[in-house]
Amino acid sequence: MAPESAQPTGAAAVEVSPADEHNLNLLANTHPTDYENPTPNNPYNLVVLGAGTAGLVSAIGSAGLGARVALVEKHLMGGDCLNYGCVPSKGIIRAASAWADVRDAPNYGVQPNGDATVDFGAAMARMRRLRAQISRNDSVKRYSEAGVDVFLGEGRFTGTRQIEVGGQTLRFAKAVIATGGRAVAPPVEGLAEAGYLTNETVFSLTERPARLAVIGGGPIGCELAQTFCRLGSQVTLIHTGDHVLNREDADAAHLVQESMLRDGVELALSASLFAVEVRGEDKVLRYKDGPGNTREAAVDAIVVSAGRTANVDGLGLEAADVAYTPRGVQVDDNLRTSNPHIFAAGDVCSRFQFTHAADFMARIVIANALFKGRQKASALTIPWCTYTEPQIAHVGLTEATAAAAGTAIDTFTQPFDDVDRAILDGEDEGFAKVHVKRGGDTILGATIVARNAGDMIGIYATAMTHALGLGKISKVILPYPTQAEAVRKTGDLYNRTRLTPTVRKIMGKWLSWQRGR
Repeated sequence: MAPESAQPTGAAAVEVSPADEHNLNLLANTHPTDYENPTPNNPYNLVVLGAGTAGLVSAIGSAGLGARVALVEKHLMGGDCLNYGCVPSKGIIRAASAWADVRDAPNYGVQPNGDATVDFGAAMARMRRLRAQISRNDSVKRYSEAGVDVFLGEGRFTGTRQIEVGGQTLRFAKAVIATGGRAVAPPVEGLAEAGYLTNETVFSLTERPARLAVIGGGPIGCELAQTFCRLGSQVTLIHTGDHVLNREDADAAHLVQESMLRDGVELALSASLFAVEVRGEDKVLRYKDGPGNTREAAVDAIVVSAGRTANVDGLGLEAADVAYTPRGVQVDDNLRTSNPHIFAAGDVCSRFQFTHAADFMARIVIANALFKGRQKASALTIPWCTYTEPQIAHVGLTEATAAAAGTAIDTFTQPFDDVDRAILDGEDEGFAKVHVKRGGDTILGATIVARNAGDMIGIYATAMTHALGLGKISKVILPYPTQAEAVRKTGDLYNRTRLTPTVRKIMGKWLSWQRGR
């Protein structure tokens, strides 16, 4: 599936696969083979452990304010987002979307010449080329030139105020743990022996698996299942829930599930995977579905996307007096650990496993660690998006979480089949749904299902961040025609509820008097 790896020969060598020019460019930016760690300039205002989003923002933001900063990374600068997550996944999702547009072109009166085909290798090469291009933003060169001392190698706390990396000791006034997380496989008999892919290895593929099983129906699983199906794999998704994307609005998840079924994804729902066997060239997954029947799926490759764990092993957290569990480093609302000199940000400590959440948590750390700020993570309004087609974008409460919290809400839903641009685009199956505090217009949560829902949810997130009520959204003039008009229309729906029978009666009397003048 994947050709030989490119392996640098330095003391802190890492591997990327395949060994093509794009990945060599990626390595040149994120872990150059000829790089030599600087001599520590102790003591540092801030030492950052981990160069994913949280670590990068913490480091460059602090250096920009004049702090003396060291950044430690044992693998690739950019972390999961650049190398194994947001960037590569969206690269191949775009390729799959392009194929779907060609497939559906006759619906718009366009007849493609010949049959649409997918060159899987070319699509993956495009992704690797663009990932390497983007990696310049996270490069060792860029951060070094910004005044950050970059240390490549495995960092480990050797005391409450020091970290060892590559035989050198970094002493600090404050430190940030930003080591992120990784995928974990379920304890299924035979799975390890059969072999499987995760988000850290699936983007190294150069040949398309003819048959692919995806374990887990969360955001990553659904994105990969739909994408690989569109790119030509026969995909079976095995999920324990009775529908995909259990944490999302149920109506929204239903629309995505129907879209995946139309694309050809085979869904095994309410399914419990209990064994994997190797039979010749096949990897055979054995599972029980809802009624308890034992079923089998024979595939060529398996992708595991059924959970993640924090990267806390081997960090010497005990020596640093930092409390942690298998779920991650324990922090207070100011992102301070049990060691008052050490903070944490990103996936290693947060339930919000998103790049943008890590970014803004890092900004809190800069203020609190360097300038004795009291900024709180709980004050952040964090939207998210699952990049299936259609996308699901969400912020705040859902109906289910509001009910669980005992919060009374009013809900306003604008279907896209009453939004002109969505109708013209042939994308009228989605909706914008917003929840407000019962009896008022304070926005508590919202969900959008649309092809570009992630680009629209920011309107609701902005309103929530700045305490703007839903009624205010109705006053925002948007270009016509756009699908974002659905968001404004939810404001109109709220305003109509203010036209009570009493108000209507008063207005009727006024208008009658006006006519008689």
